[in-house]
Amino acid sequence: MKKFAFLLLLAVAVLISCSKDPVGEVAPVAPVEGAEKVVFEPSQVPYPTLSAYRFFKLPMAAQRPVAEVLPYEPISALFTDYAEKARFIWMPAGAKATYNGDGNVLQFPESSVLIKNFYYDGVQPGNTRRIIETRILFKRNGQWEFADYVWNAEQTEAYLDMAGSTTPVTWTDGNGITRSISYRIPSAGECQMCHKIGNTPVPIGPKPQNLNADLVYRDGVRNQLKKWVEHGFLEPGYPKNIMTTVAWDDPTEPLALRARSYLDANCAHCHAPERQCSYRAIRFEYNADGAAANLGICMEPEEPVEPSMTYNIAPGNVARSMVHYRMNTNDEAVRMPLIGRSMIHTEGVALISQYIQSLNQTCN
Repeated sequence: MKKFAFLLLLAVAVLISCSKDPVGEVAPVAPVEGAEKVVFEPSQVPYPTLSAYRFFKLPMAAQRPVAEVLPYEPISALFTDYAEKARFIWMPAGAKATYNGDGNVLQFPESSVLIKNFYYDGVQPGNTRRIIETRILFKRNGQWEFADYVWNAEQTEAYLDMAGSTTPVTWTDGNGITRSISYRIPSAGECQMCHKIGNTPVPIGPKPQNLNADLVYRDGVRNQLKKWVEHGFLEPGYPKNIMTTVAWDDPTEPLALRARSYLDANCAHCHAPERQCSYRAIRFEYNADGAAANLGICMEPEEPVEPSMTYNIAPGNVARSMVHYRMNTNDEAVRMPLIGRSMIHTEGVALISQYIQSLNQTCN
């Protein structure tokens, strides 16, 4: 019996000694089951914290998506007080979106999730990155729903908050310009103002015309629509010739297309049938026929906000163009867009000024 006990103790000792790591080395940590899997249970969302979805690897502030989640980027983006945006999409395994027209949002399957992080670089006093909010749109029972997550000061977590709030931000941009704002985090009602057709919530940006361009992925550069097909997020067979927007800030592109792309990204989602500003005649959709009347060229404003503004767009005359006037003011009573900005987009105003000056139509 004593011999058996001795042998047993010897075996345990050998086993323990073999399990120890060599000096200076760290044992590899076994992957946690499901750590790379997104968690999305339709009956339980929205979760109280952003981390609960597992969209991103840790630390979340690095914004590195797990393998199931794809980044995407529209060719021309909506201006939001100079905030940077990182966009991502997730769909359940086997689910695919389908083409629905060049200028229409893709038809997304049930439980699709669109994710958008809003952040600033060069935030003072530490000259660091600060993520302010993560907005998600998810599809449940055939309807899109909103959830907004506000990041903590430590940049370790974001918490569900649909009440709306403001937060001060001071940052220095890449040109060395320091700006300060009271950044607006929208309420559920404010989200609804822009994201709706009638009273039905909808996404805005993920349209073929906005995605038909290259993007850098972890495995290389790829056309976004092709990447979605390869990843299993889009049914193949969409048209080869898509009427595609251009980058509004690309000086190599035609001025008119740049201006129309900018107006489409910043104005068209409200100035369209059954949208917030549908009662106005002016239209800005990039895929529209481009008629002068649609774009407001030689169109008289519906209301005399400023009598000197004789047309929505007065060809060759910025000083008499209502579109320029609304873009170039922070007066909440007249500025456009109505919400989503508190600063004048200087570069966007300059583009539209240049575009207006390039027009040579004669108004009757």
